[in-house]
Amino acid sequence: MDYREAGVDVEAGRAFVDRIGSMIKRTYRPEVLGGIGGFSGLFQLPTGYQEPVLVSGTDGVGTKLKLAHTLNCHDTVGVDLVAMCVNDVLTCGAEPLFFLDYLATGHLQPEQLAEVVLGIVQGCELAGCALLGGETAEMPGFYQADEYDLAGFCVGIVEKSLILDGSQVQIGDVAIGLPSSGVHSNGFSLVRKIVSDRGFEWSDRPKILAGKSLGEVLLTPTHIYVKPILAALKHQIPIHGMAHITGGGLPENLPRCLQKDQTVEVNPNSWDVLPIFNWLATQGNVSPIDMLNTFNMGIGFVVIVPPDRAAETLEFFASQTIKASTIGTVIPGAGQLVGLPA
Repeated sequence: MDYREAGVDVEAGRAFVDRIGSMIKRTYRPEVLGGIGGFSGLFQLPTGYQEPVLVSGTDGVGTKLKLAHTLNCHDTVGVDLVAMCVNDVLTCGAEPLFFLDYLATGHLQPEQLAEVVLGIVQGCELAGCALLGGETAEMPGFYQADEYDLAGFCVGIVEKSLILDGSQVQIGDVAIGLPSSGVHSNGFSLVRKIVSDRGFEWSDRPKILAGKSLGEVLLTPTHIYVKPILAALKHQIPIHGMAHITGGGLPENLPRCLQKDQTVEVNPNSWDVLPIFNWLATQGNVSPIDMLNTFNMGIGFVVIVPPDRAAETLEFFASQTIKASTIGTVIPGAGQLVGLPA
C-alpha cells in the first residue's frame, strides 16, 4: 500500500500549491518576507508606529458552504472567509496586515479548490492584507469526497493609543449603519431549513428578488468594510466605536462596542431592509425579533460618532459610494437595545 491508496495524493497536493502560487502573490504587501513553501510565513511590522499592538481574529463561513457545494459555486465563499475575519479585526481600529487560511477536504479537487483560493485572494485584495500562508488538508473518511471546510485567521495592527475598546463612546453619540450586501455568512441553518421545509429550490426566482435566483442572492459574499473605514479614520472622522453585525444580529453585536452602562435606542425604520430578508420572514413565518436576532437585516457594520459629526460622517461614506444611515442614539442602559419590535 501507499498513501495514495489510502486516499491522500501528495503529488496532487504539491501541484495544487504550485498552481495557486501566482494568485497568492497578488496579495503581497511590502512587509512580506520570503515566499510560499516554507514552514511559516514571515511578515515585517510596518514602520511609523510608536506602540504597535497586534490584533488577531479567526472565523469560518458556516453552513453557507452547504449551499456552495449544492450549487457547485465556489468562487465567493473565500471572500466570505476573509470578510468574517478582517471586519472583526477592524472594529478596534486595526488595519489588517495578513491572512492565513485552513482548507480541509475529503478529496483534493484542484479546479474546485482553486476557485475557493481565488475568492480568498480577492477578499485579501479588498481588505489590503497579504495572504501569507495556509494549509490544505486532504482527509478521506472525515469529509465527503466533494466537500470541504474553511477556517481563516487574520492579524492586524493598531497604535495602542488609538485602540477602540468602548471607553470612547458617550451618551448622545449617534449610531450610523453601513449596508450589508445580503445575508453575509450568518443564519444559513435557518435559511436552509426554510428553503427545504417550504419545498423551494435554489434555482427558484421569487418576484421579490427582481429576477435573481435564491441561490444567486444567498451566495452574495459578505461585504468587506476595511478600506472605507480606514479611509474615514485617516480623514479624521472621530469614530468612537465600531461593530461588525454577524451572528446574533444587531441585538447581540452592537452592544459589544459600548460601555457597560450604555445601550442604543434603535429606529428600525431608518434603513432599507433587503428583499431577501422580507422573503425569509414571510416564507418561514419568522417573527421580527427572531429575524433581528438571526440576520443582519441590511446593516452589516456600525460606527458610533459624536452627534455633531454625524452629517459629516454620512457625507464621507456617500463619497465612498456607501449609502449609510443614522440608525440610533446611545442612551443610558445595560446593553439591551431599545426600540426593536417585540
